[in-house]
Amino acid sequence: MGRFDDALAAPGLAAIAEIKRRSPSAGDLRPGADPALIAPAYAAAGAAVISVLVDARFGGTWDDLRAARAATDAPLLAKGFFSTEEHLRTAREAGADAALLLLRDLDDAQAAHLLRVASALGLDTLVEAHDGEELDRGIALGAPVLGVNARDLSTFAIDRRTQLELVARVPRDRIVIAESGVHTRAQGAAAELAGADAILVGSALMRAADPAAKLRELLSRPLVKVCGLTRQEDVDAAAEAGADMAGFVLVPESPRAAHAVLEVPDGMLSVAVWVGEAGDAGADLDQVHTVEAGKVRGREAALLRGGEQVARVLDLPWEGTDPDHWARAAEAEGRVVLAGRLDPANVGEAIAAVQPWAVDAASSLESAPGIKDHARVRRFVEAARR
Repeated sequence: MGRFDDALAAPGLAAIAEIKRRSPSAGDLRPGADPALIAPAYAAAGAAVISVLVDARFGGTWDDLRAARAATDAPLLAKGFFSTEEHLRTAREAGADAALLLLRDLDDAQAAHLLRVASALGLDTLVEAHDGEELDRGIALGAPVLGVNARDLSTFAIDRRTQLELVARVPRDRIVIAESGVHTRAQGAAAELAGADAILVGSALMRAADPAAKLRELLSRPLVKVCGLTRQEDVDAAAEAGADMAGFVLVPESPRAAHAVLEVPDGMLSVAVWVGEAGDAGADLDQVHTVEAGKVRGREAALLRGGEQVARVLDLPWEGTDPDHWARAAEAEGRVVLAGRLDPANVGEAIAAVQPWAVDAASSLESAPGIKDHARVRRFVEAARR
């Protein structure tokens, strides 16, 4: 593997941050973008790889790639509509560590030939698919890094659900990138939980007042879950405050039981909370607690996507305490969702002690069981995202 592959294979969700001045779907994004300034800022903000559009339809040139190379030692991806050996040689000479190969524009023989040429040049590749047929072709070609683009290049429409289904199909011995359509932390997390090693983000960064700050925000953790929601106005308040996940307790015995999973904005994830086993509520994720006699729920829970565990929820005993809760949670492996009497005053300390993937609060944010205090919700989210 080269520098591109190595950067994306590191643990955790990585980001490929893109430099482009315009796009065919959105028009001008940042006409005056200077790769010599943006590339090092992306690298400092945590980008694993920096993508540079070199095609005129995106306002790019090969000189943009050269400028980025001169300004940073981060791995660079050359993006354009490449179909010849000359394109790949030019990319390598301009400083690229990897080049994009679009299966939409290449048949299997062409793609296989360009993969061999790239390898001989010391150039990694990102083989991009837009549908299941193209993804199957990329897998059969043995491409080590596969990208699944949520955008239909014919209509420019975004279909995240199909993208995530395809991401989940990629064999675990490949590196998979979720491309396009990521504007919030929750959307990035959805790709991560589906199996993506990295997200490729372009337009959301180029539109931001500070592209590097937006990248830092998308990669920041922990995520914030507001649970025990029963009213649409409380869901809306949590979303406005910047929460990433909305939890709905579908357990009749709970004092904050919801009748159903309510509508959440496109930039959030919905979580249905169960005890014993998950039902079918149409949520993005299911949180399933163990059963404990005489209690509404057991202490721990599994966070599931499509029936497969993607994280652990570590909570306090129902109506109980544990002075070692944070210390034990800090020792847990994998993604941890920390819960258990977190509130605006202590969540910062909890994050520092545990370094969880997400934090979760419910009763501490209420004015009455199942009724959220919007000011406390705002303070909790602000403190968790600080």
